[in-house]
Amino acid sequence: MDDQPLIEGFADALWMERGLSQNTLAAYQADLRDLARWLQKTRGRGLLAAERADLLDYLATLAGQGYRARSSARRLSCLRQFYQYLYRRGMISVDPTARIAAPKLGRQLPDTLTESEVEALLQAPDVTEAEGQRDRTMLEVLYATGLRVSELVNLRPEQVSLTQGVVRVIGKGGRERLVPLGEEALRWLAAYLRFPRQEILAGRLSDFLFPTRRCDRMTRQAFWLLIKRYALQAGIVKPLSPHTLRHAFATHLLNHGADLRVVQLLLGHSDLSTTQIYTHVARERLKSLHAQHHPRG
Repeated sequence: MDDQPLIEGFADALWMERGLSQNTLAAYQADLRDLARWLQKTRGRGLLAAERADLLDYLATLAGQGYRARSSARRLSCLRQFYQYLYRRGMISVDPTARIAAPKLGRQLPDTLTESEVEALLQAPDVTEAEGQRDRTMLEVLYATGLRVSELVNLRPEQVSLTQGVVRVIGKGGRERLVPLGEEALRWLAAYLRFPRQEILAGRLSDFLFPTRRCDRMTRQAFWLLIKRYALQAGIVKPLSPHTLRHAFATHLLNHGADLRVVQLLLGHSDLSTTQIYTHVARERLKSLHAQHHPRG
């Protein structure tokens, strides 16, 4: 039996019910296709016929391949949602994930940068070139606002108000929020819009604030490669993620006394518990500074 229609139906239901992004839906579909291939190869059956023992063996296989507890927990969450969807629609009589416990997770702290490292990263692009001006502006906006990389590359000129000093962001689930830009990001944006953007477009039009030379939207992957390149130029050797500047934005705000709920609104988190991880990061930073500088640290 071809399981692809089941997977696509599940993704469509998630999109309609929860408004998940295309990236999240694509990841869920990839996870389910991987399970479908494993079931067919090792059990000779499809997703509808999977039993609890099959799924436990599958998760054990992933662990044997080096999957960490967090990755396994994310995969199990996808499977749980899928089989609950099938159960609600009467397509299966028993949910095979019902009695599978999620692996216990330690508290994972987000990768972040010090303020001096952020400054070095921001200064890495060559701003004598139009594309360097664009890249510097993108980094400044990212650090000033805490946007997700996907939100940044999808920005359109009409979402930015230089007079009001804010950017209107369409976040996860289509939720909209207004985020202040700050003086430095505003200064770079104004300079970028005066000339470098027009030079990149070369008389053509683009719907996006930060286009490529082909007038297309820059992809998340392309911008992530830029961040890694500029980090290397800046001498930053610690592990980075696409959200590194978003994490730095939140952590530095809290280090300087910002209210947690304000940071929650700026980041676009629907749940305060998601933002609370940054209070732990800030506390760890304070403890480190105390140990480094206090005579009895």
